[in-house]
Amino acid sequence: GFAGVYKVLRAMEESGRCRRGYVVEGLGAAQFAVPGAIDRLRAVGQPADGITATVVLAATDPAQPYGAALPWPSTIGEVRHRPGRKAGALAVLVDGAVVLYVERGGRSLLSFTEDTSRLRAAVSGLAGAVAQGWLGSLSVERADGEAALGSALAELLRDAGFRATPRGLRLRA
Repeated sequence: GFAGVYKVLRAMEESGRCRRGYVVEGLGAAQFAVPGAIDRLRAVGQPADGITATVVLAATDPAQPYGAALPWPSTIGEVRHRPGRKAGALAVLVDGAVVLYVERGGRSLLSFTEDTSRLRAAVSGLAGAVAQGWLGSLSVERADGEAALGSALAELLRDAGFRATPRGLRLRA
């Protein structure tokens, strides 16, 4: 159990193979990392004024905290789909907060905010991941429970380079 894992981590700390620190606010004090990782995390400051940090991660990535260390926030719109740590799904974080969830296969998007600037940053990050070849192409058919072409995200997707198709909005690498 946890006591055994904690004992192993304490032994690793005593031998210098890992360090303990309080790095992630809201999590317990028993946080361990390899040497240098804690210093790197502490060295990362807030982005410069007006610049947002956008990250596209697999929903199952250990660096993606939602659905594990943090609960998923409420989604926008009436949707029967729920975000989860599912293989093939993506989470787009802006300044550390989840803004978009891309379901496996990319056909459906869920958003967690109505803040246009945060949504624009998230969509831009998603388009960047496609452009860099991480995702191949992305064809969005539904956004927040609506047809993608008529959704609130449609204009932002078009601005990011997505093109209308009979089934929705598509962006190719």
